[in-house]
Amino acid sequence: MTSVKTSSRPSGVTSSASSVGEKLSLKSTRPSQPKQVRLKLVYIDFWSAVKFSFLISAAIGIVIFVAIVLVWTVLASTGVFDSISTLVGDVTDNKNFSLNSVVSFAQVIGFTLVVAALNVIVGTVLGAIACLLYNLSVRVSGGILVGFTNQ
Repeated sequence: MTSVKTSSRPSGVTSSASSVGEKLSLKSTRPSQPKQVRLKLVYIDFWSAVKFSFLISAAIGIVIFVAIVLVWTVLASTGVFDSISTLVGDVTDNKNFSLNSVVSFAQVIGFTLVVAALNVIVGTVLGAIACLLYNLSVRVSGGILVGFTNQ
């Protein structure tokens, strides 16, 4: 019994990288038009909106806290508080007046933390209310039509 090895390719077909490259280049010469899709936003998930508004409000609260600490540090290091204390002391004829005794760093940080916490609570509640109002208004308006393209 003799074995004959035959090629799995037909004899008339030759494969070369250049012919595949030529076929691909012919396909890519046509300008492809971007696909346009129009979608309608008809529902916003309540818990997703609450989580998103919480995260945005928390980020804004952190930014407020850091900004106040930086402003206080810059004002204290440049001597603005001492100048204000001297000015108020001269105007009121009270040489023992100190602005730091009236408004201390701890008081400012505490007030800033309260404002940041209220910002997180109010921002989260407003995000939830906005989601509920949008979901209710979709029943009347039908939603927002949004167009997208694939480029």
